[in-house]
Amino acid sequence: IMNIVNDPLRRSISACLMIGFLVSAAGCGGGDSSSTSDRPSVVVTYSILGAVVSEVVGDAADVKVLMPNGIDPHEWEPSAKDIELLNQADLIVSNGLDLEGNVMEAIEAAEKDGVAVFHATDHIDVIEFGVSVHDDDEEAGHDDEHGSGDPHFWSSPVEMAAVVEALGVALADIGIDTGDRAAMTKEDLLNIDQEIRDLIAAIPAESRILVTGHESLGYFAHEYEFEVVGAVIPSLSSEAEASAGDLATLKEIIADEGVSVIFTEMGTSPDVVEALAAEAKVSVVELSTHFLPEDGTYETFILQLASMISVALQP
Repeated sequence: IMNIVNDPLRRSISACLMIGFLVSAAGCGGGDSSSTSDRPSVVVTYSILGAVVSEVVGDAADVKVLMPNGIDPHEWEPSAKDIELLNQADLIVSNGLDLEGNVMEAIEAAEKDGVAVFHATDHIDVIEFGVSVHDDDEEAGHDDEHGSGDPHFWSSPVEMAAVVEALGVALADIGIDTGDRAAMTKEDLLNIDQEIRDLIAAIPAESRILVTGHESLGYFAHEYEFEVVGAVIPSLSSEAEASAGDLATLKEIIADEGVSVIFTEMGTSPDVVEALAAEAKVSVVELSTHFLPEDGTYETFILQLASMISVALQP
């Protein structure tokens, strides 16, 4: 009788543990410091990066993602259990440009204690953030905790491929053997890059103009020859706020550049965006720029992003 009762329970627990490993978003197993696995532990700070790290690592280590999928990484704060995960990790994978502002102190402390840390943006061509149109406005909220380096590299699969190549080396250096998975993942990412180029091929050069919620699509724009002419929140962080001066200037830019759509995202006030769109007589398209889709894969994430931009800007 006990076996009959406990078998479904055991199956449920096993399923939960498997989901926690396979899906990089924090689900059943995310954020739990207890583990019976003898495998090395790789802790990744946020879900999109975690999805790609999981592809590279496979079953060579346990990959744990700190931030639940759908949470704004600019705002999330770690718990005591999350800090314990960092301290017990064999490798921490972080953005490297302070995207995870509230986690950085804990990461730096773990690194000082000897935990290996892989900073993804150490291995890309970092885009420098330009000076705001109202950089002398103390109330505009433009003092960015990221400094001048744009941390949103994941909107370019080419830059993600460079990260993957370096990650394969870093894993090998600490004794985590992933075989040829890094090379395979890099190839997959470059194939995705070609898919995106095919998706956007029909968009004429004069239509490749973007207005965004905040400055999160710089790498996408750079990679695929778009121009970001303005943002509702001209900051790298969604924690900043739009000022009346910025919005007035952006409205003029929209008119001058012939912009037809504002691409908004997590962390940008829908009310502000809708009001601006109504005044400027343009449409609004909401993009998922910071979290994974239901299948938990980077491929679906980036192709959906590119497809939505492509459809909105088609002549």
